[in-house]
Amino acid sequence: MLHRLSTSFIRTLREDPADAEVASHRLLVRACYIRRAAPGVYTWLPLGLRTLRKIEEVVREEMDAIGAQEVHFPALLSADPYKASGRWEQYGPTLFTLTDRKDNDYLLAPTHEEMFTLLVKDMYSSYKDLPAIIYQIQTKYRDEARPRAGLIRGREFVMKDSYSFDMDEAGLDASYQLHRDAYERIFTRLGLDYIPVNAMAGAMGGSHSEEFLHPSPIGEDTFVRSAGGYAANAEAVVTVPPEPVDAGAEPPARVVDTPDTPTIETLVALCNERYPREDGRAWTAADTLKNVVVTLTHPDGSKELLVVGLPGDREVDMKRLEAAVAPAEVEMAADEDFDGHPELVRGYIGPTAIGPNSPLRRVEVDENGVERLTGSVRYLLDPRVVDGTSWVTGANESKKHVLHLVKGRDFDADGTIEAAEIRAGDPAPDGSGPLELARGIEIGHIFALGRKYSEALGLSVLDENGKARIVTMGSYGIGVSRVMAALAEANHDEHGLTWPIRVAPYHVQILATGKDDAVFETADALARALDAEGIEVLYDDRRKVSAGVKFADAELLGMPYTVVVGRDLARQGTVEIRDRRSGERFSVLAGAAAEEIADLLREALARS
Repeated sequence: MLHRLSTSFIRTLREDPADAEVASHRLLVRACYIRRAAPGVYTWLPLGLRTLRKIEEVVREEMDAIGAQEVHFPALLSADPYKASGRWEQYGPTLFTLTDRKDNDYLLAPTHEEMFTLLVKDMYSSYKDLPAIIYQIQTKYRDEARPRAGLIRGREFVMKDSYSFDMDEAGLDASYQLHRDAYERIFTRLGLDYIPVNAMAGAMGGSHSEEFLHPSPIGEDTFVRSAGGYAANAEAVVTVPPEPVDAGAEPPARVVDTPDTPTIETLVALCNERYPREDGRAWTAADTLKNVVVTLTHPDGSKELLVVGLPGDREVDMKRLEAAVAPAEVEMAADEDFDGHPELVRGYIGPTAIGPNSPLRRVEVDENGVERLTGSVRYLLDPRVVDGTSWVTGANESKKHVLHLVKGRDFDADGTIEAAEIRAGDPAPDGSGPLELARGIEIGHIFALGRKYSEALGLSVLDENGKARIVTMGSYGIGVSRVMAALAEANHDEHGLTWPIRVAPYHVQILATGKDDAVFETADALARALDAEGIEVLYDDRRKVSAGVKFADAELLGMPYTVVVGRDLARQGTVEIRDRRSGERFSVLAGAAAEEIADLLREALARS
């Protein structure tokens, strides 16, 4: 059907929206693809829906090609399955919850593992039914604390999620690889650069997961890669610990005065001035052990103080810390969190008063026979703090630090934690060379779930011997609306969007520029002819709009090709064709334009 701009539901904006932080957000709003309805929530307008549906079409084609079958669940769900799986509590405040008039708990689904599991449980009972892959493309909801960047991080978003059901790990491996290959085809067909990286499973659970990241400077995810092929989300990088050190020659620990040392830099400077090392080497930030106090809020609402010890030349990466302690939520300890903990002398916290080193530490057994540590806060160390390493750290007294405090000799910890920042040049965990850092937008995530949800919800089938076997599952997501934002980030210039032809709302935009009736008659006939050939046409037939405004709108909207019918029609009998992405322009005779443009677009579509 031919679409005319004069009657289309399109109103472009000349100014950037006030809350736009990134190009995709700014241009999708200005070009009338989306409009803000609430923080992190957007109305899809006709142009946006056309592009979104084209992305969905590619996803569906590739999912269908691996034998997956589409279903569609409600977004409003009973809380019961999520309580059974434990995720009603694990999701914490990111879960949108509500209560009906009968006081039953409901939620707006952030994801649908439980529902897929129960559906298969309801319908399948034998090993002969498996393997199976089912999927949906559905709107999901998460109460993001800080929605940002338009469609990249919103509270409502469109997602493709699929699930595989197999009898064993070998079947899961095959289903996982089917999805991995399908994802690579999907992103390639969409013209979107991607990198698969190892990732944390998080609240989803499972033995293994990978993210598909679109490299972008505005991405929220930091990922690493090595020349040898290692790639991982920064949250999933495992530190390569050094070998333990022989500390036999290390001097005994001694407490020294360190007034006016509020930072690591001032502490190092004072130590070099007043307490020079016996070996002649200067103290550095890497010789210090700083102890960062955070508060964990567990899914049941309980709070716990945790001290993280790490070398003073590193900062805590909150995303890595959050991934390490999930499903608990993390924030820096506030003033009130220190109440009741006099052993935590702020600015001078050291290992000898916390964790297993604390004289207050007790082991208590509750009524269920479970041992619990009480009396002191937990203390976890960066993996680089190995036995025999010597540190300058807090002495648990105001204005005092301790020198030569040796791990394993003078203090210990409750364990290790991956919470320190990853730096360029750090060794890859697999030995494939130094790491380099980059930013990316997460566009897909695949999980080898295993039996977490099937065990929690009782999904089993009878095997060939008539015995019940718990089904093995995989979960695979693509952020469809986020993919659209990533495409906009990757395909724009200073004037507007530059869509690839496969996802553009229309293949060509025809502009009638000028006031002569002949111009509009020719443009109208050309638009009709292309429409009859199956070419998707947006015809700018507005009579009282200047050529300059039409050109600006066309560049903003970003259709792959623009055909200008204007002053050259009367002078030379030609129309101009513009390639929005390459900037190439050329003229063709008006009488032959429909055929030439149709051939050009068919070739472009065949290549995409």
